[in-house]
Amino acid sequence: MGAAIEAVGLTKRFGDFTAVDHVSFTVEEGEIFGFLGPNGAGKTTTINMLITLMRPTEGTARVAGHDVVAEPDRVRERISVVFQDPTLDRRLTGWENLWIHGRLYGIPGDELAERIERAARFTEIERWLHVTVDRYSGGMMRRLEIARALLYEADVIFLDEPTVGLDPQTRAKIWEYVRALRREGLTIFLTTHYMDEAERLCDRVAIIDHGRIVAMGTVDELRSIVGGEVVYVAVDPPGEAERLAEAIRREGLGSEVRALNGTVSISTENAAQAIPAVVSLASSLGVGVREVRYRTPDLEDVFLHVTGRSLRDEEASFFDHVRMRRMARMRRAGR
Repeated sequence: MGAAIEAVGLTKRFGDFTAVDHVSFTVEEGEIFGFLGPNGAGKTTTINMLITLMRPTEGTARVAGHDVVAEPDRVRERISVVFQDPTLDRRLTGWENLWIHGRLYGIPGDELAERIERAARFTEIERWLHVTVDRYSGGMMRRLEIARALLYEADVIFLDEPTVGLDPQTRAKIWEYVRALRREGLTIFLTTHYMDEAERLCDRVAIIDHGRIVAMGTVDELRSIVGGEVVYVAVDPPGEAERLAEAIRREGLGSEVRALNGTVSISTENAAQAIPAVVSLASSLGVGVREVRYRTPDLEDVFLHVTGRSLRDEEASFFDHVRMRRMARMRRAGR
């Protein structure tokens, strides 16, 4: 297999603000590649450069063998996109949305009707095709958008936060569709800020923060950065967490020790040995322990390890606020 996507030093600046900062990565044909990071990390900006909606400030990228700057039309011929924000006409039926999209792509009428039926079966929306989209739930709209992306027989599908705001049952159903697409040989570039989504779906994951890739590999490779197990000690009062963390570092009770929001996290190869030693140390310091728990590392632990903070603690970026205001205006207008 060859490379479906190649990015080298890809950079995007908006005035003095650098949204994407010299990112480099390769996505192999037929894999699900995840971009994991908080809101405002640069995920959507990266996708917009790869799908030719934005011109890079620096660096190069090739998608399906074509340069995104020199050959944008050839790139667009080989990709499909499901955007983060809905791009459906709510006044039309699902069928009408799919028909217009297909005709814009130049698909002949008879063939398009067959493709619509096939895509609708795949996403399980057949009985909703002739209902206006303003009666769809959020999950149904997302299914319709995935069906729309399947009308054109692309080599690479870009999914920008495909399950954001959806209920757990619908998220699981979308995951089924993504896995099925990979089994059919498609390459999938997926952005998400959900750790479980990246862990369950992606063959490889790039963690992006403040426009830079800070770690990349398979989920197991990323977990190995942290170590064997992670112990969490919630202290009372919360302000004592850093003092306990410093003492744990001094005693060498963990390979990586961090204090965050009143909880100390300790990376260790043996949680059973570390826990009593840490509790005893806390007692000797007069630090109360409210809770102790441990687990094998997940991508949240990896993000904390490589950035020093929790992914869930990130705030929305300026662009996220603009998006939310736009969506609110659309709801008020009944679109």
